[in-house]
Amino acid sequence: MKEKIKQIAIRIKELREIAGHSIETLAAEFKVTQEEYLKYESGKVDIPVSFLYEVAHKFKVELTTLLTGGEPHLEGYNLVRKGDGPSVERRKEYKYNDLAYNFKHKKAEIFLVTIDPDKSGVTPHFYAHPGQEFNYILAGSVKIILDGHELDLAAGDSLYFNSTKKHALQATGDTPATLLAVIL
Repeated sequence: MKEKIKQIAIRIKELREIAGHSIETLAAEFKVTQEEYLKYESGKVDIPVSFLYEVAHKFKVELTTLLTGGEPHLEGYNLVRKGDGPSVERRKEYKYNDLAYNFKHKKAEIFLVTIDPDKSGVTPHFYAHPGQEFNYILAGSVKIILDGHELDLAAGDSLYFNSTKKHALQATGDTPATLLAVIL
């Protein structure tokens, strides 16, 4: 896991340097502190998917390129069998499987997200990123905190929202929750 994060961090730094952007400029643009940005580029801390999405959008590269170092190649269709697709673990309670990782020029990022129940009472991590997001709960129950509102969703419920608003997800109950997340 740590080696994957280091490789992603190297790719972020290379994109910034090739484009000639300063850390100060990008930190301000991505709405993070310079210290936080430097931590992401160091590869010593976990990098939120929302930040990676913004980096990919800024530098006009596929999110897959940041995550794997490879370019997506498929144009007609991208079949991902159950359990396949790159697994991205960004926080210990979240696991993402990229369900469209090898499709070129996607108009959306599509993830199967599994959220472990938080038994520690830790405050959830909030994210904000450009665009819109659609979450469809497949199993379990989830509390979505969106721009100060707490919404409880169960299997079969869905939420479409402006993802520039700060949001966080927590599995509620004793079992992991699974959802389909589509980021546009």
